[in-house]
Amino acid sequence: MAGQDFGEDRTGAPDELVSKPRWQRAFVAFAGPFVNLVFPVLLLAGFFMFVGLPHFSFLDQPVQVVAALPANASVETPLRAGDRILFLNGTPNPTWEQAQNIISEAAPGSTLKFEAENNGARRSLEIPVKDNEQKRRLLGYAPIRPVVDEVLPGMPAYRAGLREGDRILAVDGMKIESWGQFVDAVKHSNGRRLAVEVQRNGQIVRLDLTPQQGPNEAGETVWQIGVLGAEDLTYKRVGVVEGTRYALVMTSSGIEQVFGVVAKLFSGRVSVKQLQSFVGISREAGQAVRKGPFAVISLMAVISVNLGILNLLPIPILDGGHILLLAIESFLRRDLSMAFKERFVQVGFVFLLVLFGYVMYNDVVRMLPPR
Repeated sequence: MAGQDFGEDRTGAPDELVSKPRWQRAFVAFAGPFVNLVFPVLLLAGFFMFVGLPHFSFLDQPVQVVAALPANASVETPLRAGDRILFLNGTPNPTWEQAQNIISEAAPGSTLKFEAENNGARRSLEIPVKDNEQKRRLLGYAPIRPVVDEVLPGMPAYRAGLREGDRILAVDGMKIESWGQFVDAVKHSNGRRLAVEVQRNGQIVRLDLTPQQGPNEAGETVWQIGVLGAEDLTYKRVGVVEGTRYALVMTSSGIEQVFGVVAKLFSGRVSVKQLQSFVGISREAGQAVRKGPFAVISLMAVISVNLGILNLLPIPILDGGHILLLAIESFLRRDLSMAFKERFVQVGFVFLLVLFGYVMYNDVVRMLPPR
């Protein structure tokens, strides 16, 4: 835009940006990040309407407990591995989705009535509802295949030799039937070495994994090894209203997560080493293309949200930096000197260059073979 750059000759013409009131210039600076935050809503809503809303395939299947919780779990359930639910609160042969909805809507203090069958033997169960944690884990582990879909470079799983496509068979001799079992085994390891048995290309491979502590998506510090599980998804087409609602929920959740990460970066609870440059983003893009259309759309939405929020940070040279300058000038009721503005931008430019270089270096180091 005419008159936008500090270094260009300005004539004072009415169509130049600097000739406009400060609030209009701030609005122009805000417009770009705003579109970055609106774009994911439109993108996701369109995908949900024309392709479908993704959900796990097992949710459409009748409930059969694939793996019960271990004896030392914080939540007890009378359901056992192999139990097939015939009735739940009067609903015959409920699917996983129906069962989860019935259980989640049950009020604390109420009773859930089950009729289960195992190896031809039927039994009736009445389970008092205690709290949300009990409701979440009442059916044991969800029937999600214990197959590795992605291994993060530089993490314990990558260093130990775990690879994409590996099927987890056992951990410390305990048979693994569900991805949730494997996740719990890592979380409850307290950092001790785990003997993991996997199936790879029809052969049995034995590995030793030593989990390390790190933040999860909720910001909690947990034991982890740096892997993601395979997702078997199906798609259910929805209308405009429902598709837009789900898109708004996903976008707002993404915005909340980015704000949380930024806050933790400034407080020191998250390391800059966890950020990714275009090296890591290109790797994520390759993974997304391999997984399918929804993964690509989701990555586009995540990048757009990140751009929108990061560009609003009050860092010189970014849109947020321009808004900050305009706010200072409005407070002082005068324009700052051109020399100050140029130095302000130069400081921001150097800061971003150093940050980009450091993040890119960490990206490359993570991709190097383990030593």
